[in-house]
Amino acid sequence: MSEKLDNRMKEITLFKVVVNIGVGKAGEPLERAKTALNELTGHNPSERGAKKSVRDFNIHKGEPIGTMVTLRRDEAINFLRRIMEAKKNVIKSTSFDNNGNLSLGIHDHIDIPGTKYNPDIGIFGMDICTSLTRPGYRVSKKRNPSKIGKKHKITKDEAINFFKTKFGVNVE
Repeated sequence: MSEKLDNRMKEITLFKVVVNIGVGKAGEPLERAKTALNELTGHNPSERGAKKSVRDFNIHKGEPIGTMVTLRRDEAINFLRRIMEAKKNVIKSTSFDNNGNLSLGIHDHIDIPGTKYNPDIGIFGMDICTSLTRPGYRVSKKRNPSKIGKKHKITKDEAINFFKTKFGVNVE
C-alpha cells in the first residue's frame, strides 16, 4: 500500500462532475430547469434532446427534454462538497460502479446548502455523475490510442476510499 502512495501516477483525482435535470418536455419547464441549474452552478446549461420517440409520452426524437452542466477542477470539488452535505455525508455502495464512477440523485434541489426556494422556478430533482481519473488516462484518447493497464484502472474500492478521505463520506 505504501508503494501506491509514493507513486505519483497512482494518485486519484476528480475528473468531472456532470449535473443533469431531465424534464421530459420542451418549453417552459425546460427553461425553468435551465435557470435552476444556472443558479446552482453558475454555468450556462446545455439542452439535451430525446434519443428516440416515445408515442405514449408525446416525445419526438431530437426534441429537447433535459438540461445538463459539466463542472471541472475546483468548481466540481466545491459543488460536490455541497451535494455531500445535502446527502448528509452518506452514500450507498451501490452508487459506485466498477470503473471508479459515482452516480447519485437529489430529489429536491432546494436541499442543497446555499439554495433558496424560488416560486418562479419551482423544485427539480437532478442526477449527479462524477468521474475519477489518474494521470495517464488521456493516453486512450490521443491520436494513437493505447490501452490502459488493469493495475492502472480505478476499482470500486479505490473510489470508495477516495470519497472517504477527500470528502469525509460514510459509505453504507
